[in-house]
Amino acid sequence: VQLVESGGGLVQPGGSLRLSCAASGSIVRVNDMGWYRQAPGKERELVADITSGGSTNYADSVKGRFTISRDNVKNTVYLQMGSLKPEDTAVYTCNARGMEYPYKPFDSWGQGTQVTVSS
Repeated sequence: VQLVESGGGLVQPGGSLRLSCAASGSIVRVNDMGWYRQAPGKERELVADITSGGSTNYADSVKGRFTISRDNVKNTVYLQMGSLKPEDTAVYTCNARGMEYPYKPFDSWGQGTQVTVSS
C-alpha cells in the first residue's frame, strides 16, 4: 500500500495549512491513519491519529489547533493545521495500517512533507 502526501510548505506564524495523504493499492480496509512529525535533532512524534470509526487522538502540543479527519471512501487522511507556531516546523509523515490483499496486514508510511513556519 502506497501513501502519497501533499500540502506542505512555508507559512507565517499564526497561519494555516492542510495536509492530505491518500492511500492506494490492493486495500481491503484501512484501520488507523495518522500523522507524525520529526523536527531537526528531535525524535519522531505522533501528531494525531484517527480510527476508521472516527475516534481521534492528539498530541498535547497541537490540541485545539490541529484537526485530523479522513475520507474512508477515498482512503485519505487530512490534517488541518491552524495557529501555526515556529515549533511546528518539521517533516510531517502519514501512516496507515490495515489489511491488504491477499488478506495480510500492512503498515505503510508516506515520503514526508516539509512544513516550515517562519516569518
